Amino acid sequence: MKPQPPHSPIKRVAAIDLGTNSFHAVIVDVYSDGSFYTIDKLKEMVLLAEKGFNNRLSEEAMQRALDALNKIKTLSEHQGSDRILAYATSAIREAENGGVFIQRVIDEVGIKIIAIPGRMEAELIGLAVQHGVQMPKLPSLIMDIGGGSVEFILADRKKFFYLTSKKLGVARLTSEFIKSDPITPAEIKDLESHFRNNLDDVAQAFALHRGKLMIGSSGTMENIALMISHKLKKSPNLTVNQLRFTSRQFFDFYKEVITLDHKERSKLVGLDEKRVDLLPVGLVLVNFILQNFAIKEVKISAQALREGIILRFIKQELKDLKEVNVVGDPRRRSVMELVHKCDWHELHSKHVAKLALAIFDFVQDDLNLNSLDRELLEYASFMHDIGYYISHRKHHKHALYIIRNADLKGFNEEEIEVMAHVARYHRRSTPKPRHNLFDQLKVIDKERIRKLSAILRIADGLDRSHYQNVRTIDLSQDKKSIKMRIVTEADPQLEIWGAMRKKSLFEEVTGKKLIIESDNIIKS
Repeated sequence: MKPQPPHSPIKRVAAIDLGTNSFHAVIVDVYSDGSFYTIDKLKEMVLLAEKGFNNRLSEEAMQRALDALNKIKTLSEHQGSDRILAYATSAIREAENGGVFIQRVIDEVGIKIIAIPGRMEAELIGLAVQHGVQMPKLPSLIMDIGGGSVEFILADRKKFFYLTSKKLGVARLTSEFIKSDPITPAEIKDLESHFRNNLDDVAQAFALHRGKLMIGSSGTMENIALMISHKLKKSPNLTVNQLRFTSRQFFDFYKEVITLDHKERSKLVGLDEKRVDLLPVGLVLVNFILQNFAIKEVKISAQALREGIILRFIKQELKDLKEVNVVGDPRRRSVMELVHKCDWHELHSKHVAKLALAIFDFVQDDLNLNSLDRELLEYASFMHDIGYYISHRKHHKHALYIIRNADLKGFNEEEIEVMAHVARYHRRSTPKPRHNLFDQLKVIDKERIRKLSAILRIADGLDRSHYQNVRTIDLSQDKKSIKMRIVTEADPQLEIWGAMRKKSLFEEVTGKKLIIESDNIIKS
């Protein structure tokens, strides 16, 4: 049994990778030297794309996902986790009802999900592999085969040369290409043509940073390694990490297995029963890469996205946050001290503030707002999610309570009330006379709150993924409407949905219809 580290942990953290096929959770203790020790793990197969990638999550898939997250939440609580970090990938990111699912998870499970773009998924996987695998001096090709996407990273021990995410996941392509069992030569040919058309940039990058090793991570690669090991009578007893096989061993295995039907594949030792139908596409992809990239050997990394989430958290947790001590303005310093105490969602909150101020600057004159209103909106944006420090449920109301009772320095009572209520109304209900605390305020402050919270609601919706997907916004207007064009890094559905579902107050205070359109997506 692995001995516990001798020093005391500073935090216990649970990280969840919400993949297309399965949800993987890991619970770790984090130490002050930046190391972490795994306490527990859990994997739940959910098959979000069981009925294909039709841009919607089925009710059955969402229920499986909710059940899985409830199990993970229970395990996390029993293990005494201080924090749960949940990152969603392509299936949830792309689904038109992905936002509905994310909200259901908040309401029914009490977990906040961050839907990350593919580029960041690749980067986190690369960090995990560098951390967990003994890598050679020459660059290696890291490939993580998921259900919705496949991440490709070219890296050595210290740096990344190239990273990308491709919509080539085994669940996606099985739904799109495979109609026969066993897979036919024609279907294999179509898959290989599809790979060739979509992997030209990966091939070019590999040609510039050529190596002899491919490192595979996640379920499909682990299953392939286990099946080959069993065939060679070298099955591991403890871990698949660092498990190796040569390209020649894979090619021999491929020839034997690719012609098998479902019933025959289900008898393969080392293959997860819920991956039986997904295996053929995974085999064709690995075969294509090994053949066309002339890679000699494959090694498995047991660490993947979930460990990358932990490593990113550690980097952020241990960085020096004492900048508040050098802020000269007591108002800003007081706000920054509060958000740090409440473990604020820093990147999200700063991005929402940036978007909110851009919208404010566009509508300022029309709404008769001034520079003080702008300042209060920025601070309310910083503080709008600090209610998560108490609970995910009703966190907007918890934010109201925290801000009103935080003894913020440099603000008068009216300014504190404005910031607290603007933060409170960033989600769910808009200001109503039946809300006692709001109803007791001066008429002029009520009107400021309505206008500023209308802006914050749109800005917060535009970062619904909590991953700063909206890079720029361009605003224009005519007599009847305000048009917002957004440029995003990844698919924009979640952000557009997030903003449009909260547009009513904005349209009410501006007297104009809000239109949000997506411009070109930034290529990673």
